[in-house]
Parts: sequence; structure tokens; C-alpha cells
Amino acid sequence: MNDRPSSTRQPAPGQSAPDPSAPDLSTFDQPAPDQAAASARKTSPQDTPGTAARKPATTPPSAIEPVTAPGVVPNVPLAPLAALEEAQLEWDDTAPQATDYGDVYFSIHDGRAETVHVFLDSNRLSERFRDWREARPFVIGETGFGTGLNILCAAQRFLATAPAEARLHVVSVEKHPMQAADLERALSAWPDIASLAKPLVAQWPSAVLGVHRLWLDERITLDLHFGDAVERLSRLEGGVDAWFLDGFSPSKNPEMWSPELFAAMAGVSRPTATFATFTAAGFVRRGLRAAGFVWRKVPGHGMKREMICGELDEPTAAARAALMGLDASPASGHAPVKEHAVRGALHPLRREQPWTQPPQPAPISRETHVAVLGAGIAGTSCAEALARRGVQVTLIDAEAPGARASGNRQGALYVKLAAETNPASRLQLAALQYSRRWLASLDPEQTLWSASGVLQLATSERERKRQQRFLGNHPLPEALITPVSASEASRIAGSEITFDGLFYPVAGWVRPKALCQHLAATPGIRFLQARIEAIQSLGAGEGREEGAETDNGVPRWQLEASDGHCLEVDQLIVALGEQTHLPAPLAHLPLQPIRGQVSEITVAPEQAAGLPMLDSVVCAGGYVSPCQRHADGSVTLSFGATFAPRDEDDSVREADHAANVAELRSALPAFVAAWEQSRGVRLEDDAWQGRVAWRAASPDKSPLAGPAPDAAQWREDYAAMAFDAKKRVPQSSGAHLPGLWLSTAHGSRGFTTAPLCAELIASQLCGEPLPLERELAEHLHPGRRLIRDIVQRR
Repeated sequence: MNDRPSSTRQPAPGQSAPDPSAPDLSTFDQPAPDQAAASARKTSPQDTPGTAARKPATTPPSAIEPVTAPGVVPNVPLAPLAALEEAQLEWDDTAPQATDYGDVYFSIHDGRAETVHVFLDSNRLSERFRDWREARPFVIGETGFGTGLNILCAAQRFLATAPAEARLHVVSVEKHPMQAADLERALSAWPDIASLAKPLVAQWPSAVLGVHRLWLDERITLDLHFGDAVERLSRLEGGVDAWFLDGFSPSKNPEMWSPELFAAMAGVSRPTATFATFTAAGFVRRGLRAAGFVWRKVPGHGMKREMICGELDEPTAAARAALMGLDASPASGHAPVKEHAVRGALHPLRREQPWTQPPQPAPISRETHVAVLGAGIAGTSCAEALARRGVQVTLIDAEAPGARASGNRQGALYVKLAAETNPASRLQLAALQYSRRWLASLDPEQTLWSASGVLQLATSERERKRQQRFLGNHPLPEALITPVSASEASRIAGSEITFDGLFYPVAGWVRPKALCQHLAATPGIRFLQARIEAIQSLGAGEGREEGAETDNGVPRWQLEASDGHCLEVDQLIVALGEQTHLPAPLAHLPLQPIRGQVSEITVAPEQAAGLPMLDSVVCAGGYVSPCQRHADGSVTLSFGATFAPRDEDDSVREADHAANVAELRSALPAFVAAWEQSRGVRLEDDAWQGRVAWRAASPDKSPLAGPAPDAAQWREDYAAMAFDAKKRVPQSSGAHLPGLWLSTAHGSRGFTTAPLCAELIASQLCGEPLPLERELAEHLHPGRRLIRDIVQRR
């Protein structure tokens, strides 16, 4: 067929350094697989076409032994952060062929018809789309993206048959992505899907390992998981409803069709998941059966006599329902079980760190009301992500949107990646790529942001060596990051630079206040200006009663404003940036407010003509953005910012302005000299203004994003770890405050990290596949520091 994943394992060198926020639990012994789940492989496939899907067999089990218990994801190491080898192609007009596999992606004559027959019709997608009434999206999983033909055909079918309020979410793996131009050429054979192909090509990401979220339509989300199929699916968070098991022919690429792949598919399937594939090879049938799928032969397409399709068997479906906190009875429609709203059955891959397992999402409907507390970039991006999904949102702040730390004229969209790979660097790179696509989709005219790129200068020998180590450890695409000499940096910036550095082409700058105001005006968001003094769970009493449920069985939160008015909501996201503002259930969070002062010089239109202008953001000890031009012809130069923990002075200080100027003069002496010559005054003495705000940071400098832990219950449940954190790990998932979420501690990179964290929370809240690998979602977990405090007896 048309796609090319591979299950070849990645080498160990270059894997992530341990997360510094988590204790070392690497020696903890894994328990034996669940015996009930293991019994799923005791049945064997039925070879007769049309055999009943779930009928138990009496013949001996498959000769292929499962790599894990059916319904459980294999535990595969996280692959190195690096560029991927792109597809090597030969062409027959618009039909590509993979030269290293000797196989075609599709037939130019009947590739479209084969896709429809094998994947759409055999998974009964027309019927299932037509009948879809759930608030969560229908989820398709695909084992090889290739040209995207399968997915675009499914998306087209969805738009034609699904109810207007339904949503589709696609998760597709690809180890050797095409280049965007090749993708466009291949899809040009079908003009009727051009409206879906165009946004796909426009958003096509660089060929780098990771999860890349795109939007094909306002109702269709596509997550491209670039990398090895088994490695990628083994860290997927989310449940798949229908599988497109596609790839090059098993005779051309047998490594792809592995028991590990089938086990990974079963381990991220919903209980009612189906699958379809064009092949009926015996070892594929046996491998699927060993993983917990039952199959049946049906007529193939064209000259192919047979293909197979099927679903999970009953024991595996029941095991998946238990892990996902769903009612296992078919009559229930696998509805969420109430008691799993706070805790869920512990997933085997989380036995070393059970506290990171997120709570099962409470049932979400289109009547669900969510409040977001805080209207900076963290809060407004959360509100926009939920409103985009049709959720009713009330955005609350004591001031207007885009105040405090999100109220500067300009803010840099940038990252600073560690020399050795760690979770924080993986997160920042994923966030930078996501924010760039998000901004381009939100504001294609770039009125709220600029794709100027960012130069990160090596102004010291230590920084130069650090950048060299980073490049040696991370062979990334030049479209993401590239080393530049001083002369190349000068050309990019449009001003003489005397330092080498790194250039991030996908970075740039934003207009923070204007962006927050734009997000707050998204349809479906109601803004409420109020100062919230307290929050509490309705019906709360003492201790564990904090999570009590209302009579309708859904946890709700009450917000009390300073004027005495109260607001009741189903879910609450706290996106405040300063520790002094956090309400009581979250007072344990280790936030540190950091004072920053930026400097601004605005020049009148009649004096702006001869000023030197930068073409990109330049970062060193501080940052400077290209001048912002205003409607009246004036321009503003913004630079800074100071970094002062534990400083509560809210006055604009001349000493801080002098420090900002000194940093700018050190990094860009030629630019400063040209500015001073044009203005006829030293930069320190120019007509400047300053702005002071506090940004919140966590001890490990990564954001806190996700469900709010029940701190008191964690201290009780995991108390034994204070005596032996390696062996005395209680096997219970972390208790969370139902319906309470956090997005905070974004520090100085909020415009990079906040949009992706918002998408993460919206996906968790709405029961969708996550836009990040499991390990990165765990790295962001708001309870990570709490575990360290327990272990260190703080």
C-alpha cells in the first residue's frame, strides 16, 4: 500500500537524561502481567471469511508469543531527539515509489479506490461517523502516514457524513516523512481533496522526532508522530477507535509488521476499536491474534483475493476498559465509571511512577462549563483551546486580558535548549514548533506576531562550547536550528555582529497584549472582570470531602469574588502566574515570582526614517526585538529584561534600565552605536520608558500543566517513599482534585510553552489523544515537585 513505518528499535545513545524532578526508581521490579488480560491470547483466529468477530476458538493458540499482556503497550525507550531520514523517492508522474523499499505508496490507477475499500469501508466509517454523538472526537490511528491519502479520504468522508458538531482526531505514525514539495506533488493527483491537502502541506513539519499537531479543518485534528512506529505508539496517550494498519508490503518491509507493533496498537485501543489492513499474510494474522485482536478474512481490492479486518477480543476489550476507567459491559457503550474521575486502574507502564497517571476525564458534554482563572497568555490560550472544541468558557481576571507579565509590547518566541537532551529541551522544541503552527493558523497575516527568527549569540567562550556540545548531541534539521558564523548572523540580523551563534528560523516575536486580547475575543468565551478570593469544591467538608460530588454526580467548583458574587462551574483551570494569587488548594505549589523590567524607546514618525533596524530577534544575556512599527509611523525599540527573584519592588528603576542598555551594548555594539548616532544621544539617556512585571517559575524551570494533585492525599499515599524511594512505591495512582487543572510557571518563555500546555490540558479534559509523548506530559505534571518533597522529607 502507501506507507512506510518501521519497528526497528532506536539505539540507546542520545536518549533523554533523567527528569530532575523525579526520584530514581529504575530498580523497581515490574510485576507479572495481569492474568486476566493474558488470557486474551488463548484463542486463535478463524480462517473462514465472515467468521463471527468475537467467537472464542478451540484450536491451539498462535505460535507467536505476545511481547506483553494483550491490551498493554510495550515498554520501549524514548528515542534520541534528532532529525529523521526523509523518504527517498522515484516518480511515475504523480505516483511516488520508495527507492529503498522497492514499493509504491499507491497505484495511480486505483489507489484511491483501494484506500476506500480497505480502510474506510472495512472499518465501517460511514456508518460510525453518521452515528457519532459523543462530545469527544472519533479517533483514527494509522501505522504509516506516507502521502496522507488514507487520512484525507477519511477526513473527506467524515465531513460528508458526520453530524455538524462531531469532531475527528487522527493519530498517524511516519518514520521517513516526505518533503512538503513531494507531498504536494503526490496529492495533486486528486483535486477533489485539495481543500484538505492544502492545509496539510502548509503546516507540514520538519522531519524531526516527536508529535506534531496540525489542523486539517476546524473539526479535524491530525497528530503526526514522526519516528519508529513501535516507539511512537508506546508513548501515545489516548484511545483509538479505528486502525488503518498500513505500510509497505510485508514482503518488502517485514520488520514493520512485528508483534511489538500489534501489541502497541492493542495497548492504545479503546474497547470497541476495529482495524483493517490490505494484507492477509499468515504471520500478520498470528501476530494480531497474539496481541488480543480477532480477525476475519474478507474480499480484497482489485486483484487482491483477500484482506483482513477485525477488532479486539472480549478479554482484551475488558482489560482496556478497566485501564481506561470505562464500564466494560457492551450495553453501557463503555461509559466512564464515576469512581475513576479521581483515580484510575494503575497502568503497567506507570508502576515506577504511579503518581503521574492522569485522572480519567469526567464526562464532557457540550453543556460543560469551564472557568479559566487568569487572562495572561496561559489563561487565554487555555480558553481558546477549549472554545475551539465547542466548550463554554468563562475567562476571569481582575484586570483586562493581557495585563501583568503578558502586557508587554513585544515578547520573544524562543527557546534555549540544554547541551545534553533532557525532558525540558524536548518540551521546549515541541512547544516552539507547535506555537509557530498555532500562530500561523490563528493569524496568517502576522498582525499579532512576526516570523523573524531568533539569533542566540555565543557571547562567551563557555556559551560557544555549550552550543557546540548541543549541536553534537542533536542532529536537527536546519529548518529548526542551524549554527551561524558572525558574518552569517550579521546578514540575518541586518546589523554587524561579532559573535557566532545559533539561528532558529521558526522562532520570532509576538505582540503579547494584543494576542491575549485577540484570544479572549474567541467565539464561545465570555470574559468576566473580577477578583477571585477563594475557590472550593461544592459540598466540600473536611479532608477528602474536598472532592465531593453534587447530586447530579459531576464535581463542580465554586468561585467567590471579592464583591461577594459566586460562580459555579464544572471544571476550573487556574492559570495565574504569581504565588500570592493562588487559591488555598494550590498553595503547596513551589512557584517563585521573578521580577523583570523591560526598556522601551518610542521614536516619533519624523525621526524614525534614519534609525537602524534589526531583522530578527537577538538573544544573549537579554533580548532585543526588531522595532515595532505603529499606525502613525512611529517605532518602538523594546529590549531587556532584568531577572530578579525575590524582588517585590514594583517601581520602574533607572538602574535596571542601565543594566538592560549595558547588556544590549555588549551583545550588539554596532547596532547601539548606529542608534546613538542617528538619535544624537546615548542610549542610557534617550527618552525611555520601562515596564515591571513578575513571571512565575518552578524550581526546575519547566511549566506546571495538567491535573491538580490532592497534596494531602499524596503525602499520605506515598509516605513510605520517604524511607525507600526505589522499592517502597505504593501501587496506587495519584489522587487528583476532580475538575481542577493548572497552567502556570511558564517563566520567560510563556509565549512558547503556554499554547502547547493549553492544548495538552484541553486534550486531557476532553478525553483526546495528547499532543505530547507520555514522558513529556509526566514532566509537566503539577505534582512532580511534591513527590521530591516527600522523598526528601520536606
